[in-house]
Amino acid sequence: MSSTLTENVRKTVLENGLTVLTKEVHTAPVVTVQVWYQVGSCNEEPGVNGIAHQLEHMMFKGTLNRPIQFGRLFSALGSDSNAFTSYDQTAYYGTVERNKLKALLVLEADRMQNSLIQPEQLASEKRVVISELQGYENSPEYRLNRAVMQAVFPNHAYGLPVGGTKADVEKFEVEQVQKYYRNFYTPDNAVLVIVGDFQTANTLETIKEVFGKLPKNSAEKRVLLADSYGLARAESKASLSTQHSALSTPIVLREPGAGGLLQVVYPLPDANQPDVPALDVMDYIFTEGRNSRLHQALVESGLASEVTASVTSLRESGWYEVLVTAGSKQDLKKIDSVLSSAIANVAEKGVTSEEVERAKTQLTADVILSNRDITSQAMRLGNDQTTAGDYRYTDRYLAAVRLVKPTDIVAVINKYLTKEARTVGFFEPTQKQITEVGDKPDSAHTTENFSPVAPGLFSEVMKYLPPVDLVTDALLAVVGKASGREDIAQILPQQFKFTNGLRILLLADNSTPTVTLSGHIQAGTEFDPDNKAGLAAFVAENLLNGTNSKDVLTIAKVLAQRGASLDFQSYREGVHIEGDSLAEDLPILLEILADVVKNCTFPIKELELHRQQTLTDLQQELDEPSEVARRIFVQSIYPKKHPLHNFPTEDSLQQIQRQDVIDFKAKHYRPDTTVLALVGDFDLDIVRSLIKNKFGNWEVSGQAPTLKYPTVPMLRKIVSLNPVLPGKSQAVTYMGCTGINRYDPRFHAALVLNQILGGDTLSSRLGAQVRDRQGLSYGIYSYFQAGKNAGTFLIEMQTSPEDSIKAIASTHQILQQIHQQGVTALEVETAKRTLISNYNVSLANPEELADRILMNEVYELDKVQLHSFTDKIQKVTLAQVNQAARELLHPDKIVVVTAGPSV
Repeated sequence: MSSTLTENVRKTVLENGLTVLTKEVHTAPVVTVQVWYQVGSCNEEPGVNGIAHQLEHMMFKGTLNRPIQFGRLFSALGSDSNAFTSYDQTAYYGTVERNKLKALLVLEADRMQNSLIQPEQLASEKRVVISELQGYENSPEYRLNRAVMQAVFPNHAYGLPVGGTKADVEKFEVEQVQKYYRNFYTPDNAVLVIVGDFQTANTLETIKEVFGKLPKNSAEKRVLLADSYGLARAESKASLSTQHSALSTPIVLREPGAGGLLQVVYPLPDANQPDVPALDVMDYIFTEGRNSRLHQALVESGLASEVTASVTSLRESGWYEVLVTAGSKQDLKKIDSVLSSAIANVAEKGVTSEEVERAKTQLTADVILSNRDITSQAMRLGNDQTTAGDYRYTDRYLAAVRLVKPTDIVAVINKYLTKEARTVGFFEPTQKQITEVGDKPDSAHTTENFSPVAPGLFSEVMKYLPPVDLVTDALLAVVGKASGREDIAQILPQQFKFTNGLRILLLADNSTPTVTLSGHIQAGTEFDPDNKAGLAAFVAENLLNGTNSKDVLTIAKVLAQRGASLDFQSYREGVHIEGDSLAEDLPILLEILADVVKNCTFPIKELELHRQQTLTDLQQELDEPSEVARRIFVQSIYPKKHPLHNFPTEDSLQQIQRQDVIDFKAKHYRPDTTVLALVGDFDLDIVRSLIKNKFGNWEVSGQAPTLKYPTVPMLRKIVSLNPVLPGKSQAVTYMGCTGINRYDPRFHAALVLNQILGGDTLSSRLGAQVRDRQGLSYGIYSYFQAGKNAGTFLIEMQTSPEDSIKAIASTHQILQQIHQQGVTALEVETAKRTLISNYNVSLANPEELADRILMNEVYELDKVQLHSFTDKIQKVTLAQVNQAARELLHPDKIVVVTAGPSV
């Protein structure tokens, strides 16, 4: 199974030292281009912490040849582009239609050598980075982790936060960042990864033409430059073990927050050490699924609402991190004691062969299932090459996983998870109270003097955009037909409807030995009774907790033994079913799905445990500015008695009885309101008969429940609210009004309008002004939530509290400008091209493809909608977009909610 990961991968090293990894995947006409630089926060020390991350931001600011925000160029290409900084590397990635491959290569080569790092841009981007860091600071988990990691690695950069600290970021100078760029951003310190629909020989010639002329840095020069920075690590890997420090007493943070947290970290060896596979199998035995040891000891007992863990394996070292979210009113010392006992118990008594085999199957299946799309496959290759020094690392790793024995698990626990090695952190929340929920109608009217992005500037995009290769596209199309290949995304799914009303859609795709299941049941939160908000979610989240023939642990075990997953999530208009498995295990996935939707029993013990976990989760949510802002925003738009006004509260969750759950399930879970879509490696006739066999006797009686949403009047003025959450350093703002439904004739024009306004955080009007030019927000987006019923039009942003009012004012001014003056023809054409390209790229991902097929059926759209969507976008005119701007944007009749610190 694992051979598919590196099958037909070709490694080439150019004369200037650039490592190139190419892998042809001809299942869809798309390609991903990624550049991985072998530098990250590992190359830092206190005083310059965050410089790698700051440089990553600056790499979007333009080059000598193209002095323009690169996000606008990527957006115009329709590239799904982004970047990240990690401990050992910084990576830039974009996925596009295949004929834009050379254009992406040209842009990446340009910014490898010619990036502009200028004082004005650095000043604004430092504000953006600080806004990002403050967003992390809002999370108690982040603050606890930072304190614990600093204690584990007091003398190594792995103990520093990857994104940096506000104090260090504020001090960065242009010369520092430029020097760092010249030092590390060179071809001989980079790995270029290309995966997708291309011809290797032609593409390698293009790479040599585009990247081959870039000069390399000598290794000696890099070491000298690093030393001059104070960034080089004199310590060798061998001496790194002496850097670890275990504290005898826990680190205790007493700060505002919602619930108690326990974090335990154990130092581990680097990625290439032979113990890593056994450590990963150990982690699955401890924390993966309901049957796992720590879930049984901590969550099933009611001590904790959640326990998660992960093994991190890096170039120079690693660690095992366990995070426990305490149950309400539970003592952290007791939780720590039970955690330690559970680990000691495994060390003493060992694990069963069944547990080890199950964990190995889950781990292997997870690797395969997470590498179905080309972006993920390239990520795996890039990470393996830059972390472990070998793109074939995952193949070797999975081969080693298959050999892990029960005795190996005990050996690694005794070797690494000792009491002396661990560092423990407690987060003990102090009293918190949301205050200042009041109307302040004038705050959004603070006007700032700024010159909005002139529509004329969009001509720059076309000026600096590399040409798109039409010849290559035509050639590849011919090659594809000659080889008998048909693009998956061009085939329409087969549709079937059973006599009980169940609808299924099947699309065969043998590109990977996997199956993706996406489903919908019309049983969403809109049906929650007024006094029992949370009931729909209660039902969905308890379906897997037992049936007439299987208890909760049996169900969990059957799925885990195959490495399959099945999940139910309620949302406004329905319950979304997500499942995936290896192809051979589809019958088991369907058998469990059919059993739980027809025969679930809702055992009282499981319901009560779930209630306690949900109450703890609610506490956590009400400590998150984004969740508080969302609730108040929605409740300020929709009046009481409206299906969308209700949110779960402690009181409403306590009101829910087992009989309410049984009655809701009986009333709303019906075959005639259920749709299932499957994409993957299967035979259509076999799967159809399998589904008929499992679901054919699911009976239906009477008519399905329906709801009529009342019309919501538009607000008469701006309503501004500022709920204050103690201990938060970052504000989250939601602003908007009522929107449209999926059937609105303006729907496609609204998508184009939204793309121009705030569909992209770097290239949209809002992104260009509020984030890129003014540096007021780390992220700003807008969207129309359009379902069967009208949703909201929403702008979401995060800001420093001192920047919130200015950011809101700028946003408001841009809204007014587009509402009154409209947009330009060039903006419309660029937005249409972006939406069409992004849509085509999304269809190459099996999960997104299955979801598209599903929701087209849920909305009862024409079956050809899967491919006609792009035509409908293409036909949108400038007049239609400007009409949508006049009719759908209401700058002076909106709700503005800013949650977090006082602004």
